[in-house]
Amino acid sequence: MPITNLLSTVEIETAPEPVHAVIWMHGLGADGNDFVPIINELKLSPQKGIRFIFPHAPMRPVTINNGYVMRAWYDISGARINSMEDETGIRDAQKAIDALIDHEIQRGIAAHKIVLAGFSQGGAIALQTGLRQKNGLAGILALSCYLPLSDYLPVEANVANATIPILMAHGTFDPVVPISLAVASRDSLRQANYALEWHEYPMEHTVCMQEISDIDHWLQRILS
Repeated sequence: MPITNLLSTVEIETAPEPVHAVIWMHGLGADGNDFVPIINELKLSPQKGIRFIFPHAPMRPVTINNGYVMRAWYDISGARINSMEDETGIRDAQKAIDALIDHEIQRGIAAHKIVLAGFSQGGAIALQTGLRQKNGLAGILALSCYLPLSDYLPVEANVANATIPILMAHGTFDPVVPISLAVASRDSLRQANYALEWHEYPMEHTVCMQEISDIDHWLQRILS
């Protein structure tokens, strides 16, 4: 049966009848258009046939921004972004991305050819969702982010994604998500025996050209 109440999205296909899908979540206050330009920076073969899906997060008040309503995957209460986590919001976002995964499977994309990607809050949701997904996915791309609800992962992780490839990348001068938090998440995932590739760059809370090149090589490898 068709899945209703899906998030609105921007979709771009690199070839007719794509066989791969990349679901890419934006950061706080942005929208699905934010990472659309990155497609032109990637050197992916057009023969691969990839459907890029950029969902728009719901509009919600964000506590750290004085309750201002913006697109956000979940609420953030203070500067220490992993304290007083918005568990309800994080889990609601996970369900919304799970629904997009199910939708792509219904459209004919095999689960093991679906990548979850995200930046900042979007990267946190990529990790939250991908590691708990009932279907084995192709990979998780987590940029400038951290592992949310980490205390729950040992009991909630799905064996279907126990060997999923993960790429984490972070700026050493990030003032929004401190690299120390990302490193702690990296170490936690490695201790849980996840296959994690790590890159860091001399940048703030953004994306750089070397990072895009590394993302390109990683995607080519896992979608080959």
